[in-house]
Amino acid sequence: MNPEPNCTDRDRRTWLKTGMAGAATVVLPQAQAQGNAWSASPVTEVVGQAHWAVKKVQGQDIRLFMWNKCLARSAEKPKATVLLVHGSSVSSTPVYDLTVPGRDDASLMDWLARRGYDVWCFDCEGYGRSDKSRAVTADVAMGADDLEVVSEAILRITQSSKLVLYGSSSGALRAALFAQRRPQLVARLLLDAMVWTGEGSPTLAERRKRLPAYLAHHRRPIDRNMIRSIFTRDHPGTSDLSVVEAFADAVLALDDSMPTGTYIDMSSKLPVCDPTKINVPTVILRGEYDGIASMDDLLGFFQRLPHPDKQFVVMQGIAHSSTRSKNYRTVYHLIERSLSQPEPVYRDS
Repeated sequence: MNPEPNCTDRDRRTWLKTGMAGAATVVLPQAQAQGNAWSASPVTEVVGQAHWAVKKVQGQDIRLFMWNKCLARSAEKPKATVLLVHGSSVSSTPVYDLTVPGRDDASLMDWLARRGYDVWCFDCEGYGRSDKSRAVTADVAMGADDLEVVSEAILRITQSSKLVLYGSSSGALRAALFAQRRPQLVARLLLDAMVWTGEGSPTLAERRKRLPAYLAHHRRPIDRNMIRSIFTRDHPGTSDLSVVEAFADAVLALDDSMPTGTYIDMSSKLPVCDPTKINVPTVILRGEYDGIASMDDLLGFFQRLPHPDKQFVVMQGIAHSSTRSKNYRTVYHLIERSLSQPEPVYRDS
């Protein structure tokens, strides 16, 4: 087994210079296609490897966990480098690299890696495997700070010039704020389950009732019932509950509480980003039944985006958590369609 994924022509010296090479490589054999064109791939292995980025805060080193998936032994350069950003109540790998028996497409990272993409996710400070030593609320702005550190690390490792960013829920807010700050690093921005002002959101109206409790603590407890509620609060029936149970297992194996910062932001501080300053190609994905943001709220955000390459897509039969929904193939398709979109031949100067 190689000590690092062979995603590009980068060599071991490049990996060692970053100081973030992980201790273990996991090889995941792809299940036999058996006529299933959706998950079939001529390449048989996807490799995964852990890395660590270091955020400097007032002389303290804050370690941020990063996870990478790509094709094993591929001689071709990846089609793009993709970074997936998690939301408020979960760390990254349960959302984007979930293992479910009998479902070889439960992992979005594996699914994209099989199609030739170099795929990354990471845990914000206070989540999952990342540093939890500080008493911080890990708000959206801090998440954008973490994104900056992680993005620069990934660009060094991969020798890429730009990233494709996909963020879900408060991960979309983190990704949008980062794109506002550092548009030169973003090739394309995909915002799923996004919210802008919060006007007309039934979910946020309920959340505001608990705002004093969030303000009183830097973390909030989570349990299986809370995780289940993510998939039932908007429109019961949109998610496969057996997958939800596997998802809850993965989340609770890493955390029994989560930072309060993004809940505080989404309950009392919206908007936290300015669409007029996000000048990158952008796709907004909204589940038909998502209770976080109203259609009018998101259309107002969409209309103010200055870049001419922008799309607004409504996903039928999906509520808030699209990648864990029964219609997850819809969002997979939309993500890949955006990643493979050809560059325009004509641009008005």
